[in-house]
Amino acid sequence: MLSKVADFIGRHQLLSRDGLHIVALSGGADSVALLLVLKQLGYHIEAAHCNFHLRGEESDRDEVFVCQLCAEQNIPIHRVHFDTKEYASLHKVSIEMAARELRYRYFEQLRQDIGADTICVAHHRDDAVETLLMNLMNGTGIHGLTGIRPKNGAIVRPLLGVSRMEIEEFLHSIGQTYVTDSTNAIDDILRNKIRLHLIPLMQQILSKSSENIAKTAAYIKEVEKVFDDAVKSELSQIVTKLQPSLGSADHREAEAVNLADLRNLPSSECFLFEWLRPFGFTSSQILQIAESLDAPSGKTFSSASHVLYIDRETLVVAPPYQPALPMKIPEEGVYNYQENTKFRIAFSNNIEISKSDNCITIDKEKVEFPLTVRTIQSGDRFVPFGMSGSKLVSDYFTDKKVSLWAKRSQMVITDASGQILWLVGHRSAHPFRITPSTKTVLRLELLS
Repeated sequence: MLSKVADFIGRHQLLSRDGLHIVALSGGADSVALLLVLKQLGYHIEAAHCNFHLRGEESDRDEVFVCQLCAEQNIPIHRVHFDTKEYASLHKVSIEMAARELRYRYFEQLRQDIGADTICVAHHRDDAVETLLMNLMNGTGIHGLTGIRPKNGAIVRPLLGVSRMEIEEFLHSIGQTYVTDSTNAIDDILRNKIRLHLIPLMQQILSKSSENIAKTAAYIKEVEKVFDDAVKSELSQIVTKLQPSLGSADHREAEAVNLADLRNLPSSECFLFEWLRPFGFTSSQILQIAESLDAPSGKTFSSASHVLYIDRETLVVAPPYQPALPMKIPEEGVYNYQENTKFRIAFSNNIEISKSDNCITIDKEKVEFPLTVRTIQSGDRFVPFGMSGSKLVSDYFTDKKVSLWAKRSQMVITDASGQILWLVGHRSAHPFRITPSTKTVLRLELLS
């Protein structure tokens, strides 16, 4: 047991000899074995125990047990109590998710407080097999077939190379007792159903089924490295970063992929999954997107954090834009519309026509104050400079091949009558142009 765990720690570089390591100690067989193995291997450890108050006297029994164990082993222990049911109700999550969030948040805070390097949790090989089976039953990509990772940030799992049976045999060999969580014997959640029914049945059919599944997960981990490297290389070649246009009120970046490049890949669906998964899109959404590549321009898909647009022959993904409230401009001056966006409004007797994209000059006498800065709205119309008739702003952008992503946050400046003076960064309005009779110029300038 000691040799297996030591080899696993070394192979995955999980723990340093001169560092401090927290052991998540519930009192069950797995965490007790982890505590004692790491101590015997000579690591500097301290224990941490969470009382979630979910099992009445049994929860308190576990706390008493771990305190006695740590006292016997001369290992410092940190304890915390949670009202888990109240947290779950307040945050509208399951009890299991509430306990997980509370536990890992506490462990990380404790790690920082005491200057520990890692948080050691007692997941073993059978847990990894259960996780793989859960992912397989729920539907998963290649990453879900690798089970549980030995290391995830500061979280490390030194026991992943050994089975539950080996853990129990180790504890029996040294005469060490442990406590049992009675809820683990209730098949009320998927993991327990797999543990109590599916895995024993698989073991009856083939005695080494769990061991073989674990080996397969290890093989897939190696395949995953090749896969991730190939996807990363492909991403770097066909994904482009889009910078906000000059007249945009949104300064966040977007990403885009040309549909022709996407169709040339061996698996566009696989690529879409790896590209869009970090933006919060689900597997079912990504499948819908893959099936909608020939959809007309304008079709959108939304995750909790991003929006994907099909825009002509391009896919664009960006954060959803929340337009700022309109801003009134009563007189000359410099005005902050929102972060990183300023306008300067000035009058001048110098009759000079601006040729800059970030500035227009118009006839002051034709403009009624106050002005308003806002983003475009459905149905907006204006008369572009040099034209005699009005045009929908949306049609103007379509003619200019402006992307849907750029349109969503386009700014305009209107006068008191609501007429658009300037499609910011693009075009001024013809009715307000400077003419030979102009006496005073109104200068509208985008500073950033």
